[in-house]
This record gives sequence, C-alpha cells and structure tokens, in this order.
Amino acid sequence: MKHRKLWLVAGALGMLAVAGMLGASLYFYDYAFVPKRKTFLNNTVSVAQRKAFAWYDAVPKETWHEQAAGADLRLAATYVPAKQPTTKAVVVAHGYMGSARDMAAKIRLFHDAGYNVLAPDDRGDYLKWLDRLVARLGSAGCIALYGESMGGATVMYLSGEKLPRQVRAIVEDCGYTSIEDELAAQAQSQFGIPRYPLVPLVAATASVRAGYNVGAATTIPALRRNTRPILFIHGAEDRFVPTSMAYRNYAAATAKKALWIVPQAGHAQSFTKHPAEYRKRVLAWLKAAM
Repeated sequence: MKHRKLWLVAGALGMLAVAGMLGASLYFYDYAFVPKRKTFLNNTVSVAQRKAFAWYDAVPKETWHEQAAGADLRLAATYVPAKQPTTKAVVVAHGYMGSARDMAAKIRLFHDAGYNVLAPDDRGDYLKWLDRLVARLGSAGCIALYGESMGGATVMYLSGEKLPRQVRAIVEDCGYTSIEDELAAQAQSQFGIPRYPLVPLVAATASVRAGYNVGAATTIPALRRNTRPILFIHGAEDRFVPTSMAYRNYAAATAKKALWIVPQAGHAQSFTKHPAEYRKRVLAWLKAAM
C-alpha cells in the first residue's frame, strides 16, 4: 500500500510537471511567435528613422503582390525603381515583427546608390519574389540579397537554395544561427531559463501551430552550400542576437566571405553608429560582386 501511494504521488507530480511544461511552451510560443506588439523590443522611433519614413512615404514606388506558397494568403512587397534605368537590384529582408517600411533607411541607402530595391513584407516566400524580380529585370539582371536581424537569417537560409543565376551577392546584418539558438538566447537573457527542456518544446509547439519545421530553420547547412560572396555584419555589443552567432555563421560559410564586427554597436545599430563606414563597406561589396 505504501509503495502504491508513492507511485500515485510520483505519477501525479509527473503529470503536473508535464502540464506545466506544456503550459509554458504555449505561453512562450505566444510570446515569441504570435504577431503582435512585443514589449521586449525597442519600439522607439528616432529622428533619423522619422526622416527615413518620410522619404519612403514620398518616393515613387510600386506595390507587388504574390500568392503565398501553400496558403490562401496574398503577399505584398514594395518595389522602388532606381532613378536611372538599371538591371541591378537589391532585395531587402526586414527583421522580426517588422515590415518593408521599417527598412526605409536601408532601402534609401541602396536607392541612392543607383539600385532598384524590392522589399517584401516577410512571409518567407522569397523564391517567388526573386522569380518576379528576374522577370522585371530581364536575363541580364544582377541581384543582391540584404537582410537585417531575422532578415539576415532569412538571406542566409536563402543562400543554400537553388537561386536564380542573377543573384550575385549577399549581405547579412546581425542574423542568428537558428530559431532555436535565438529562443535559447532570449530564454536565458530575459528569464534566466536554460535551453533544456523548454526550448525544444517551444520549437515543437511552434512547428505544430505555425505549420513549418522550426528545427530546420538553421543557417549553418545553408551557408556550407552557398557559393555566392557573403558579407557578415554584427554589432560588437549585440545582446539580442549574441555576437558569437556571427562568428559561427562566418566559420560555416565556404564561399568568398568577409566579417565586420562593428565597435560599440548593439543589435541592428551598425548603420546608425557608423553610417559612412557602413555605406562604404556594403556598397563596395556589392560593386565587386555585381
């Protein structure tokens, strides 16, 4: 009888632990993956950002649409034609919980340098957007991929895909190595929670709820397959996507590559902290490849 009671207590405690972990995984899925205002993000709009938004709102542009792959969802992207006709373009991928408009300063950077710019409101269907852009530019087109934060991870994922031959160069700024690595970094920094067992459970929950394999979202295998020149940029003081991830991404890349760790820059602050040097390095990288 005594042993039976112990087993019942142990079983009840085990069930409570499982229920607690399932509840926690659902909470953190909502916290990290469900689109809504995130209080842990810096939502302050600087004077420079306001100027970039004003430029973006006024510049001549087009809105493109595509049908999402495997879903009844209409996708949108902003296309900003160059001032002078050119077959060169940059595809700009925005960050976590962002939009094309949030990339206004980078869109202006490339537009001022003479490029056409395509900036999707992200859902990952970049191969469709690339096909659309190639159709617009023609077979002689030259395309670069640029991404910041989650967008940086996105262009690194893309680097390992079978891309149109017109894609010639990649620049990624402060992208993470994998969704699970980023979840683990935030679980530790925001809540002091270790990676195991929570992060794999949150990833599994997200895979079921969001309908894609979160565990497969990793840059390392893609970078090993990539053949295009890739420039890695990361703030030395980045606490949101730890700078250590930049070194891991750089080490995985087998194509022509360069790494710039930007002094005194936090997450996605490299352009803000060193605008002239940022323009110089990024545009020189694209010019050499395109």
